Amino acid sequence: MTTAYVDTSIVVATLLDEPGADVMRQRLGMFDALVSSALIEAELFATLTRQRVALSALNKGIVELVTPVRALTSELLRVYTAGYVRGADAWHLATALYVSPDPSALTFLTLDAAQGEVARTLGFVT
Repeated sequence: MTTAYVDTSIVVATLLDEPGADVMRQRLGMFDALVSSALIEAELFATLTRQRVALSALNKGIVELVTPVRALTSELLRVYTAGYVRGADAWHLATALYVSPDPSALTFLTLDAAQGEVARTLGFVT
């Protein structure tokens, strides 16, 4: 089974039909499972509200939400050892490490250049 961790930027791009959205949709379709931090829900609501897009446009079930059952201190240390990203981006990377402690076993999809660079440094397939 192939799994990808999906950052909010990918879902936003596909929901708002941004340039390249069709290519992203095809790439998402290549995976058996898509996962993301539960943080994605708040980020999507904020973006859709800011863009004045009906919240009903949010297709529930796009990704399986991951809610860690413990602090992600060790994962956050790994993230910030690999490089600097903003807090929400670090949380997504730490959650991906929680899902797959071996980053080479998980694809991390993002449109954020800094987050993508840290994901590659950590060893995620991007």
